Amino acid sequence: MKRNQSGMTLLSFVIVLAVVGFAAYIAMRLFPMYQEFYAVKSSMKGLANEAGVGDMDPGRINELFFRRLDINYATNIKPTHVKIERMEGGWNMKVNYEVRRPLVGNLDVVGNFNAEQALTRHGAD
Repeated sequence: MKRNQSGMTLLSFVIVLAVVGFAAYIAMRLFPMYQEFYAVKSSMKGLANEAGVGDMDPGRINELFFRRLDINYATNIKPTHVKIERMEGGWNMKVNYEVRRPLVGNLDVVGNFNAEQALTRHGAD
């Protein structure tokens, strides 16, 4: 009786291991960027739930926002990335920023992030 072997060869195992390793490397490079964006979104949402935020001046709103970002260790957002515009019933806050991280050699990965939140007297929408 002839038995056939089944399963992966050493070469196919190394190829699968390389693909999985590269995918894990990419994920480790991208995860901090998206974690920081989540911190921005949650800081904006928390600020929107702050009592009386619709009546505050933009400087105070900026200060409270960056305090929340400091707690979450978000370092890529600068005051120039934050725009606070007057709207009916409060303020509209926009955060637009770009993160550039080295990937492999001279290749970089670039993330463009945009978030917007209404800061009204009535709380978050």
